[in-house]
Amino acid sequence: ISFVLKNAHPHDIATILDQKGIAIRAGHHCAQPLMKHFNIAATARVSIAVYTKKTEADDLIKGLMTVKKLLG
Repeated sequence: ISFVLKNAHPHDIATILDQKGIAIRAGHHCAQPLMKHFNIAATARVSIAVYTKKTEADDLIKGLMTVKKLLG
């Protein structure tokens, strides 16, 4: 799932989450033409699969709430 948060650069999001032990990707994810079309420099991306635990999803949500408080 690729996303952006208002007032937060994706690399900053990734750094803050990394400090909480949550790994995500940030960048253009080989989609430069699409990002140029939407005038987006980069996105953050999380990977969720069948083996993702509910606690991990909860930690991601809590981490994103922290990002919003710090950068929003």
